[in-house]
Amino acid sequence: MNQSKWFLHPILIFISSIVAVCLSLILYIYWYVEISTGLKGVLDRAKLDPERVLASQTWLVIMVLSILVGIILMGIFIIFIYNQKTFRLYRLQRNFISNFTHELKTPVTSLKLYLETFRKYDLPREDQLRYIGYMVQDADRLTHNINRILNLARIESKTYEGTVKREDLVQAIERFYEKNRHLFDGCEINIHNPSGRSFPYIINPALFEILLMNLFTNAIKYNESKVPRLDITFEPKGRGLYIRFEDNGMGLPRSELKKVFKKFYQIGRADDMSAKGTGLGLYLVETIARFHKGKMTAESKGIGKGAAFSLILPLKNFKV
Repeated sequence: MNQSKWFLHPILIFISSIVAVCLSLILYIYWYVEISTGLKGVLDRAKLDPERVLASQTWLVIMVLSILVGIILMGIFIIFIYNQKTFRLYRLQRNFISNFTHELKTPVTSLKLYLETFRKYDLPREDQLRYIGYMVQDADRLTHNINRILNLARIESKTYEGTVKREDLVQAIERFYEKNRHLFDGCEINIHNPSGRSFPYIINPALFEILLMNLFTNAIKYNESKVPRLDITFEPKGRGLYIRFEDNGMGLPRSELKKVFKKFYQIGRADDMSAKGTGLGLYLVETIARFHKGKMTAESKGIGKGAAFSLILPLKNFKV
């Protein structure tokens, strides 16, 4: 924040408002006591009983004044909290716009470079095919980012169109991994189902794949291990099925575990422009989980100790 405008900081304004209200209350009580003392002297000279005239009115004024001051303080506090949340959301959105612009600009710049190369040089067929492959990857990256925003908007507005059907979740995840195995070369991905049960559940296949893609790519993207690993485990517990996605990645601070599913949120400071990603991946995962009557949780033992994300679905919706 600009140091020349430090006096406009919301916290300073909030504290100043509280101090001003408290001083006003003290001054008003002081003034009221002085007036009451003078009025008591007048009543004494008039030979009237001050207790009968002043006692009830004094307590009534103090009570009403206390209630009004309490309402004012509560209003100031609510405005302060709202202002802080709005300011934080603004910083998160600014960070999102910056990072998402980068996510779009990078493949566009790459595509332009390859096209300029094709226009200026007569390349051998082998080089052409290699560059075309790179261009297809960049186009896929653009499509993925754009679709992520569009899908999120449709889900939030409850206008997402797509068929739903009952599928065994174990088979659905195995099929997803087999179809996208090429994206996770050099990674160790294991699917465990200790109970041996099948878990038929009504899902939207397209949305469920988006959820899986975000969880898989996060486990690999935020991972500095020589061999990134992701273990997916099906655990029926109580009234829910826990599908646990546990990695050996960078891990999360415990203070961040309840925040990672918020819209635009990224690990670290909200105004950190060097943060990776757009802050939508896990929010999209949580939104899709709710679409399927479930919820997401996050666990981690700390930085460098990996993380585990669990999709919890109600067992009452399963038919074996």
